[in-house]
Amino acid sequence: MQQSTSRPDSGIVDTLIGFRAERHVKPVAALRAADKREHHPHGYMFNDVPEELHAGDDPQLAVRETLDLMDAHGIEYGLVSLTDERTPQALRDHPGRFIGSLAVDGNRGMDQVREIVAAHEEHGIRAVTTFPSGVNPPIPINDKLWYPVYAKCVELDLPVFVATGVPGPRVKMMPQYVGHLDEVCYDFPELKLVMRHGAEPWEDLAVKLLLKWPNLYYSTSGFAPKYIPRAIIDYANTRGSDKIIYAGYFPFGLELSRIFSELDDLPLREHVWPKFLSGNARRVLNLPQ
Repeated sequence: MQQSTSRPDSGIVDTLIGFRAERHVKPVAALRAADKREHHPHGYMFNDVPEELHAGDDPQLAVRETLDLMDAHGIEYGLVSLTDERTPQALRDHPGRFIGSLAVDGNRGMDQVREIVAAHEEHGIRAVTTFPSGVNPPIPINDKLWYPVYAKCVELDLPVFVATGVPGPRVKMMPQYVGHLDEVCYDFPELKLVMRHGAEPWEDLAVKLLLKWPNLYYSTSGFAPKYIPRAIIDYANTRGSDKIIYAGYFPFGLELSRIFSELDDLPLREHVWPKFLSGNARRVLNLPQ
């Protein structure tokens, strides 16, 4: 299959980006005490995690750095998490560049639902994110504790970006078994679900479910382009051009310079590039086309 390097160099949507700071490497709650001592909870997966991720005492320096990198690589919009305390100000100062997401925990019940509503009203969030293996206690993707979150996201037309596959941090993997998505898609056919973080080792099953369910998507977060599973590339080039969404991983483990230096070697067909880097994310996140 012949690859194409004619990818868009502007108008890109990055569905996982953030601001460089030490607070971003705080271990997840479910990690064992011994693992919490590690500098980065999944640093063993990456060769180039910096020893210090702090960008200085001025929080605006980190925001400015991210904006400059976005400009350099043609990224128009970046999806940033309210987990970072600098995000609300960044959303106010740069409404045409940053869009907000809220990380949620199904263990919190209706309190979590109320927080989603408040974040939607106050910050205009356009997505909710879940880490099934990382909440404490872990909750499988199809557990009914998540269902109030899913129902509210249908009501507000918010996509749910859900971590899938073997997690990076050393926590239990089965809450993120890709097969769990089948039940959720059946019970919530209107819910837009976006797989994050690879879905490995179940990427073939992920493709089967992407074919089966119209509102199920896959993002490439956490993977340098050369490591995106081949099954995903083949699917994008055939029946899945509308289903695969670009996501970087800056500054959580990958630098944008590395991602974009490898993108041109990604064997995507000509018509797939604008959908992968922009169009699919804009549709899912209700952004201007």
